[in-house]
Amino acid sequence: MNGLRLLMLAGFVVSGATAGAQPGRPTAIDPNRPALEQQFRQRVAKLAQQRIGLNDTQMSQLEQSNARFAPQLGRVAAQERETRRQLRMELTATTPNQDHVGVLLDQSVQLQKQRIALVEQEQKDLSRFMTPVQRARYIALQQQFRRRAQELARQDPGQRGMLPGGARSGLKKLR
Repeated sequence: MNGLRLLMLAGFVVSGATAGAQPGRPTAIDPNRPALEQQFRQRVAKLAQQRIGLNDTQMSQLEQSNARFAPQLGRVAAQERETRRQLRMELTATTPNQDHVGVLLDQSVQLQKQRIALVEQEQKDLSRFMTPVQRARYIALQQQFRRRAQELARQDPGQRGMLPGGARSGLKKLR
């Protein structure tokens, strides 16, 4: 079920400690990481299937749909992040380049349009095999994973996945 975009987001959650590590700071690599990530993806897929109410055929179709749309959506998201980064740099400069800021604003609007068009195409594709309720649940689950990934990305790398008292957080929080 690696093709599921929500699993990609879950993968981000799993790999967040490495991705969010500060430059120059070594990160410990767990030799069991691939197996742990596979277990995590399987648990997330099972959770998604239960939460959304999909049968095995629908899960397969969802995987195929996401294999088509996730790379495109990922590219647009990366371009949006880069555009925002450049815009922040310009706006914090002593003398922002007005022309460059204008180009970046126009680019931001174009990227938003691209993302919306892709989401519309994806929703049309999902409507072939999902009911409206399943699609709504799928969207809600994606948003939940995105929020959780953002929370983890903001945390100190040493604190990721830890609750007060040292307990590990995980899928329980997502249920």
